[in-house]
This record gives sequence, C-alpha cells and structure tokens, in this order.
Amino acid sequence: MREVAGIARLGKRTKHLVKRLRPGDVAVIDHRDLDRVSGEDLVACGVAGVVNCSPSTSGSYPNMGPLLVAQAGIALVDVAGDELFERLQDGDPVVLRGGEVWSRGERVAVGTLLETERVQAETDRRRAEIGEALEAFAHNTVQYMLEERDLLAGRIELPRFDTDFRDRPTLIVVRGVDHKRDIKALRPYIRDVRPVLVGVDGGADALLQEGFKPDMIVGDMDSAAEATLRCGAELVVHAYPDGRAPGRDYLEQLGLGHKVVPAPGTSQDIAMLIAAEKGAELLVSVGSHFNLVEFLDKNRRGMASTFLTRLRVGEILVDAKGVSRLYRPRPGVAPIGMLALAGLVVLVAVILATPGLHDVADLLWLKLQVLLGIGA
Repeated sequence: MREVAGIARLGKRTKHLVKRLRPGDVAVIDHRDLDRVSGEDLVACGVAGVVNCSPSTSGSYPNMGPLLVAQAGIALVDVAGDELFERLQDGDPVVLRGGEVWSRGERVAVGTLLETERVQAETDRRRAEIGEALEAFAHNTVQYMLEERDLLAGRIELPRFDTDFRDRPTLIVVRGVDHKRDIKALRPYIRDVRPVLVGVDGGADALLQEGFKPDMIVGDMDSAAEATLRCGAELVVHAYPDGRAPGRDYLEQLGLGHKVVPAPGTSQDIAMLIAAEKGAELLVSVGSHFNLVEFLDKNRRGMASTFLTRLRVGEILVDAKGVSRLYRPRPGVAPIGMLALAGLVVLVAVILATPGLHDVADLLWLKLQVLLGIGA
C-alpha cells in the first residue's frame, strides 16, 4: 500500500491555499471538479499529496486537474464531506495510506485514492460523453445574453481612468493556463511594443514576478498580493451589479485609492471591456480561455459571459500564443553596437595591414579635421 506523509495545509479555496504550500505538504482542499489551472498550481508547489473533500471530478465534463495531479505522481484522495476541516488543523502531521487519512495514530478519514490509470480512463470516457456539458454551457450562454444584454450592447458606465488605452496595444494577464510561460515568451514583444499592462487579480503578481510593472489591476482583489496592490498601478475593483464590492473594503483598509466598476461577468471580462471601450487597438490575452475545453474546465456560469465578451470585442482580441509565434523581435541596441564595433575593428586592421591605404587614411583624417575645424 502506498504511503505518503507530510504536513497538512487546509484551504477551501485552492487559489489561496497554493500561496502557503511548500514542497512535501499535503493539501487539504474542497474543490469540486478540480480544474487544470488549480492542478498545475498544486503540481508546481511540489505537494506530496492532495486530499479533496469534494469530488475531484463529478463526471459532467473532462476536467484536467485530477489527471495532471495523478500524472505528476502526487497522491490524490477524494473523501466525502468537509468534516476533515474540523478534525484537522493547519500544520498537523498526516499520513495517506491508500485512501485512508491518518493523523497522530488516528484514522481521521477514509476515501478513494485516484490512481493515474483510473483517472485517465474516466477522462477519456467523459470526453466521449461531453454532450450534457455542452448543453448546459449553451443554455447558460443564451440565458446570459438575455439577462445582460446591456453589457453586450456596450451600455456599461465606466469612470475616467488615468491609464491611457487610446490607439495602444494592451496585454491582459489572467492567472490561467500557461500564463507564466506565455509572459516569458512575450518578453521581446513587451520590450519593443510597450503595451499597456493589465493584471487581473493574481495575473498582476505574475507580471511583477517577471519584472514588469502593471499599469492597471482589475478584479475583486482577493488574489493579488498586498505588495502587488501597492506597486503604483491603477486599481479597479470589479463590483457586483447591485454595487456590493468586497474588494473595495479591502483596499480602503489598506488606504489605497481605487475606482469601482459594477458589472456582471468575470473580472477578466471587465478588463477586456475597459480596454476595448477606451480605444485599445489590440488586446493580447495571457492565461485566458480560448477553446471549448478550457471554457468547460472552469465549469461555472460566468464562463458564458467570458465567451460572449470575446464575441463583443471581436477582431482586436488575440491569444498570447499567437503573438509569440508571429512576432519577430527587433534587435536590441547592444547587438547593433557590438556589430558596429566589430566592423570598425576589422576596418582598422585592414588599414594597418595594407601600406597603400595608409595615405588614404591620412587624407581622410585631414579632411575630417578641416570639416570639424580641429587641428593646426
């Protein structure tokens, strides 16, 4: 029987918990239908095991999170109910023995160990039976179109922003699939083109980690680090349509100035709509959702708004992967300077090695002195 030991780290919201995880920890989460981004984050943290108090996959669509975790060799155990959050405390030592969870010699939960072969087989089966998920997604999309037609028609009130988007390209970074890798690939594009940089919640952290300061941060402010919020970027709180804005209260506690945009949809939708409405000539999206599997992988009603927002902004929206493949970086100043210096060295060497060129060089030098008014 496989046995995994580590320190328990508890968190019902995976995106918050991963900030506290260390290699060798055992993450105790409550995440129904573990999505790909969360799975990648858990793998990147180097955890020894994951105990999920909700089904890692409900069977409604082929979510990739469980497969990524299992393929990384991480023990993934599903237990029923969230009683484990009452029986364990953060920092308790735990041992996973198959599907059993032990702490200090006591068995605190019994679940199911999700092995790689089983998870792969179930994922393949769900891919073949994806019809119900597609039907639900289509229903949510149509319902959203009816309920939020003002947003889609462009009737959304926006405050005046300090950030200037007019006729400029804009890079919008969301904490999503391969977002860190895409930012690295876009470094030459950011250096040469200097787009407006917009971080959506945790996407702003990723920009700073790569050495770029965001011009604007949009979201409910629950994922971005405090140091990121204090970096000097313009802060835009995404509020509920009825005006409630938990992020506003948090920023007021920190004493940070901000603007509020009440609107339906997700924070990444609002970031795209702000840039488009304020005249951006191009929107480059990093970490966002661009294909059907990624939309279903989020498995929430808000993905309907994300899908429709892309229809709204239309042809000015491109994926970061497309930009990184098509954009050809300009040569920097250093390579050009080195090339010019190498050419000058070669010219001097040729002149010194050719006696017949000495007189020509002397004549050119005299003419240069006359033109510049130097010399005797």
